[in-house]
Amino acid sequence: MTETPRSPESPVYTDDTPTPPTGFQNPLFATQPPRKARKGTAVLVGAAVLAAVVGGGTGAWITTSVASPSTVVSSLNTPATGTPASNNTTGSVSSVAASGLPSVVQITGQNDIGSGVVISSDGLILTNNHVVSSGGTFTVTLNDGSRHQASVVGTDPTTDLAVLKVQGVSGLKTVTFADSSQVKVGDQVVAIGSPEGLQGTVTSGVVSALNRSISAGDQNGSPYTQQGGSKTSYRGMIQTDAPINPGNSGGALFNMQGQLIGINTAIYSPSQGSVGIGFAISSNQAKSVAQKLVANGN
Repeated sequence: MTETPRSPESPVYTDDTPTPPTGFQNPLFATQPPRKARKGTAVLVGAAVLAAVVGGGTGAWITTSVASPSTVVSSLNTPATGTPASNNTTGSVSSVAASGLPSVVQITGQNDIGSGVVISSDGLILTNNHVVSSGGTFTVTLNDGSRHQASVVGTDPTTDLAVLKVQGVSGLKTVTFADSSQVKVGDQVVAIGSPEGLQGTVTSGVVSALNRSISAGDQNGSPYTQQGGSKTSYRGMIQTDAPINPGNSGGALFNMQGQLIGINTAIYSPSQGSVGIGFAISSNQAKSVAQKLVANGN
């Protein structure tokens, strides 16, 4: 698919928030690199995953939920948990990475790469709608490097969320949903995803603001074209300065207990790349929509 450069877009904020400079960019999924560069990219991806996992070796204290092959565990059926802000710095970035990496995947379409989070041990994946809106076939790469075909279970363009089902897997580690109503400005956070196809990339920052309302998007969800495209309006977004870039869309934003507080979705940037203003759909909204998509498909 031929992509043409897109012109910057300005975010739309609520009346009580200042209007930043123009240049809001969404979505955060990356076009696939040229096929000739794939071997070199694979080496970088492997290095990124290894560094994050090894660096997180001290984080075994975080509770995990690894299912046996005969048991299906769904994080959609588990009550969301909340931690007071005063207790939200108990973990380290490395421990959150060790806990979170196994539950974050890379999603590859015909032309684009995005991220997703595991919400059931038998292969349900939550991601952004704009990651899968181009249709076609999808390949999900797990943290262990294995690749599997996936199909769309349901999509909700209004909230920009979608659920995929990976074929032939079991025993996957699922995310734990946090109660995002307990998130506070200043809380430390960790983002995990596949920026520019570099799977398993871990970055960190803080919650910069809450309840942001923005408008972004363009034709087919591509960040590089906007001719005749429609926009998506988001409300209740979590703003963070954790670096997120094209390819992070659909990936995880964790608190310092290794719990999911948001789905990374958009960035503000006058040019391609992160300038420290990113936005995530809150975990409470993401969980609610995912439950409906799994039950009804839309």
